Amino acid sequence: MKTIIRGLAIAATMTASSAYAEGRVIKFGHDNKTDPFENPAHACTAVFSNIVTADTNGSVSVEVFGSNQLGSASEHVQQVRDGIIQATLTSTGALASYYPRIDVLNLPFAFDGNASTYEVFDGAFGKELAADIEAELGDVVVLGFPDTGGFFAVTNSKHAIADLEDFDGIRIRTMTLPSHQKIMQSLGAEAYPLSWGEVYSGLQTGVIDGQMNPVPIISFANFAEVQKYMTLTNHLFSPYTFMVNRAFYEGLSNSEQATLHTAAENCVAASRGLSRIIEASDRGLAGLMDQIEVTALSADQRAAMAGAAQPAFEAHVAENMDARAGELLNMFKAEVAAANAAAYLN
Repeated sequence: MKTIIRGLAIAATMTASSAYAEGRVIKFGHDNKTDPFENPAHACTAVFSNIVTADTNGSVSVEVFGSNQLGSASEHVQQVRDGIIQATLTSTGALASYYPRIDVLNLPFAFDGNASTYEVFDGAFGKELAADIEAELGDVVVLGFPDTGGFFAVTNSKHAIADLEDFDGIRIRTMTLPSHQKIMQSLGAEAYPLSWGEVYSGLQTGVIDGQMNPVPIISFANFAEVQKYMTLTNHLFSPYTFMVNRAFYEGLSNSEQATLHTAAENCVAASRGLSRIIEASDRGLAGLMDQIEVTALSADQRAAMAGAAQPAFEAHVAENMDARAGELLNMFKAEVAAANAAAYLN
């Protein structure tokens, strides 16, 4: 892996000027499986690639490297910044080490439904967040916030989780984000950070009792083989951040830049559409219901969990993040509340 990355770095250094001048290529790295009909991330990259290549008449083309072929999600971010690759979709967990304010998106139990997420990330907050990421990193351009698969659910091997007290004593795998750990702890669970590649074996061996992820990811990862219960908590919505290298982007013509934005909008739409299809199909919730006991929360049960988790999360942001993060969180809360209300009225 290090040899591949080193080779790309050398190639990028030696041919940067000619690569930008002659038939420019967008090397696009991500950490998901490479089937556009099975994975929202790869569906996004496939749509993006097709539109960019067709609409620029080949003056810009896209080469997609999925399944961590070029490194981890965190390494992809650095590679984009360095110009080794030109684009990536990165999770909040991977981006947090470069841009800690992304953690404000982890406000638990914020959204009432998928439609609200579209309004927030396509609207004023999404634009403000993108601008802040660009200002802080300096060497990237943010093109949008694709869907990772929808709302998070919690699975475990101990017992069904329906009420707040049901979390007590259950060891739940989280990303290495402190906010995710705080959320699980506030609900009464034991938070256990673990890398993605170790989750299945951790569940299988009992190192962890459960985990949290969107339903399509739970399905694709075959967690029903090693889990007995799933609760549709819908407690987190964590989109990808779609970013490209700024030097590469600024080397494109105005027309080519416009094409990238159009292609990115379609990429986001594809990720959302496939996520919703998977959720409703035998590859999503319908299929999982034949393999695992599924619990849907009532409004009161969800409100009790939100009442425990939201104050803990907001205290974490206030204690560990800067004033700008607080501003973004306040804007996020206001935009989410407006989107939830609009969805309800419609």
